[in-house]
Amino acid sequence: MNVELEARERTGSQRSILKSLRDNGDIPAIIYGANTGNQTVSVNVGDLMKTIRDNGRNSVISLQVEGKSCNVILSDYQKDPVKQDIIHADFLTVDMTTEISVNVRIQLDGEPQGVKDGGVLQQTLHEVSITATPDQIPQSININISDLQVNEHMTVADIYTANQFTINHDPEEVLVTILPPKQEKEISTGEQQEGGLPDNLEGRETDPSQ
Repeated sequence: MNVELEARERTGSQRSILKSLRDNGDIPAIIYGANTGNQTVSVNVGDLMKTIRDNGRNSVISLQVEGKSCNVILSDYQKDPVKQDIIHADFLTVDMTTEISVNVRIQLDGEPQGVKDGGVLQQTLHEVSITATPDQIPQSININISDLQVNEHMTVADIYTANQFTINHDPEEVLVTILPPKQEKEISTGEQQEGGLPDNLEGRETDPSQ
């Protein structure tokens, strides 16, 4: 499916110009690539968010800029640290026949048998770097962990790729482990305390001024 997103050429990077863009629902962005120069543009933040939500973080976008189009992926973005809104986007131009490297999220499916038996799930790798042509990049890598027992784990080698992409990690790198049930520790000093109040109560009083 061809995913389209409108963009407009942008000149100037003064703070007042960028603030005006964001006040109108747009954000500054840049288009770059190995065979193209950097081009500053702006896009509607609502349209960009909808594109990501509907098609995934790694989808190929046909970016329409002043009557011209180019295939891009969203390579990076910046968020407002308080509001968590996207405030800037970077688009990488792609050739549909040339492989690129991107990070893809790992999605764990199912409830492990080991967790049902009291074990604790520990996911040590939440995304992996892969190399593929843009049309073969998955939005997530789904792994079924239902059969995992206590003390068992899955590694990068267990990821099924169907030869559509290459994983840029050590095959033995652990993805997820089912740890043994946590043991309750007895709180005991081995000494019997004497009855009565302690001689020193320093540090136990509450300061009414706090």
